[in-house]
Amino acid sequence: MKIRGFNVNVGVVTLNKTNEKGHGIRKQLEIDFVCNKSSKRYYIQSAYAIPDRTKMEQKQRSLMLTGDFFKKIIITKDAPTPYYNDDGVLVMSVYDFLLDEMRVFWILMYLT
Repeated sequence: MKIRGFNVNVGVVTLNKTNEKGHGIRKQLEIDFVCNKSSKRYYIQSAYAIPDRTKMEQKQRSLMLTGDFFKKIIITKDAPTPYYNDDGVLVMSVYDFLLDEMRVFWILMYLT
């Protein structure tokens, strides 16, 4: 993303919950990459594999807590073709993401 002209940072979102005793718990969840370029922002999580729904929920939890509507992406080795899941998160292969810049641009700009 830096080669593509984006500023790249690590993101942190805070999750505030109450435990069974009524005590407040603050948990910080990390977003692997927050990529900014002028008015564009992409949140990216990476995972080697997403074998089940539990792993998908774990990877997208921090993305869903951002509180905005910028594009959210999960990049993994095992995604056969890019698709949007039920929560609007783009799931795609690392190979497509790294090697096919025009396809990524088209997916991000025109499929949403």
